[in-house]
Amino acid sequence: MAETFFDKIYKNKTLHTPDVLSCLANLSNDEVFTPPDVVNQMLDLLPQELFFDPNTTFLDPACKTGVFLREIAKRLLVGLQDKIPDLQERIDHIFHKQLYGIAITELTSLLSRRSLYCSKYPNGEYSISHFDTAEGNIRFRRIKHTWIGDKCKFCGANKSYDRGDGKETHAYEFIHTTNPEKIFNMKFDVIISNPPYQLSDGGAQASAKPIYQKFVEAAKKIKPRYLSMIIPARWMTGGKGLDEFREETIHDKHFTVLHDFANAEDCFNGVDIKGGVCYFLWERDNEKMCDIYRHDNNGTIFSQRYLVEENDDIFIRYPQLVSIKHKVWKNKATSFETIVSSRKPYGLASDFFISPAKFGLPPISDTPIKDGYSILGLAALKRVLKYIPNNYPLPKKDGINKYKLFITNSYGCGEIGEGPATPVLATPVLATPGELCTETFLEIGNFDTREEAENAMSYLKTKFFRCLVGIRKQTQHATKQVYHYVPMQDFSRPWTDAELYKKYNLTQEEIDFIESMIKPME
Repeated sequence: MAETFFDKIYKNKTLHTPDVLSCLANLSNDEVFTPPDVVNQMLDLLPQELFFDPNTTFLDPACKTGVFLREIAKRLLVGLQDKIPDLQERIDHIFHKQLYGIAITELTSLLSRRSLYCSKYPNGEYSISHFDTAEGNIRFRRIKHTWIGDKCKFCGANKSYDRGDGKETHAYEFIHTTNPEKIFNMKFDVIISNPPYQLSDGGAQASAKPIYQKFVEAAKKIKPRYLSMIIPARWMTGGKGLDEFREETIHDKHFTVLHDFANAEDCFNGVDIKGGVCYFLWERDNEKMCDIYRHDNNGTIFSQRYLVEENDDIFIRYPQLVSIKHKVWKNKATSFETIVSSRKPYGLASDFFISPAKFGLPPISDTPIKDGYSILGLAALKRVLKYIPNNYPLPKKDGINKYKLFITNSYGCGEIGEGPATPVLATPVLATPGELCTETFLEIGNFDTREEAENAMSYLKTKFFRCLVGIRKQTQHATKQVYHYVPMQDFSRPWTDAELYKKYNLTQEEIDFIESMIKPME
């Protein structure tokens, strides 16, 4: 039975049979199952001599379908033919001595064992390799969260996961211990997985806390020779518990290969993951520049560089942006960031219009006031103007009597490459003396003349400007910091893309990149 099975399935020498795990990966589901072809792309990153060594050990710490272990088994069965000629002996050696897994739920433990051993229980008669226990080398332990207040100290889950004995707790064993190396009490050469991505943290609107980074951190604690995982690419932007992980990752020179996908559907059919996904190779005994493959609608671009450049704090996903940034900043220009306000340019919160009294301020008017000021803000999600007298006790007054630009600090588009082309920023508003805004907007400038403000507007509307903003704007939020890589210009004159391309000696390839990735602004 075993020989027939492997001849037909593992060796794949007969007529094609649809792979049930490929079919499962193509189903629409909240859980992200890994297709076998993606697994094999990840396995291709590893030194292939590992699959010819009977001593190489592999661990999947987040088994779902068992596809990682199954695909590894295929390679070992071929690679160890000469060392262990007898097929059953080879199967037994591989399954008992080389392949290990930790399932994320009881159901996935059964599914994983069925995929690998051809039986939910490897101590049964139908298992292609017999074990003395019902779990073999794919274990599942129902772990409880460790609560500190209302949060789990290991994963940050809220107490909605404090469930009865009959329900899954989603307290994953691999990350709910300070000593993951003690789970199997052995060293592993390779750790490879597609870990769970997030858990509810009890915030508003189904807020969720990322947990995939905890699997990466736990795997590093075990110190495998090689580590490979497929995870959301949002770690590159930080935020929501990811800042420390991002900082550590971009400065870790053991990351030697990174495949970065702008569109998650390139890996997971029918799955939309904001910001895309990536998979990587981390090598314990090697430090070097990383081989980076950026995959998007325009194809694949390769670059070889460290994940972060000297004196920088972000990972720039596109190599073209790295090149453009170098040209722009080779002469150490002043940053446009210096004329962009922080939050609340006039000290007025976004909900100031709803209740000024909440902030200890007098009423405001819906109609203009003679010699008064106008305030731009949001009411019922629409831009509206409210009015105040010129002696109104504003928290901040700088810039009221100047020309400036107002631009929303949140815009429903994320980073460059999120779609075929992106505007990056919302269209700014030219504001005259006597006009101010709530926290919904940032203020740009404080110009003495309308001409200067209009010329600054012409610069902001260029694709060049918004491309440089896009280096740091990787979510919908457009804070002061996203303007850091934009150089200041002389606003005694207007600016066009053609003039800026020429000024900074951009190549045609760089120009084509900007033109293809940035939408015109009306």
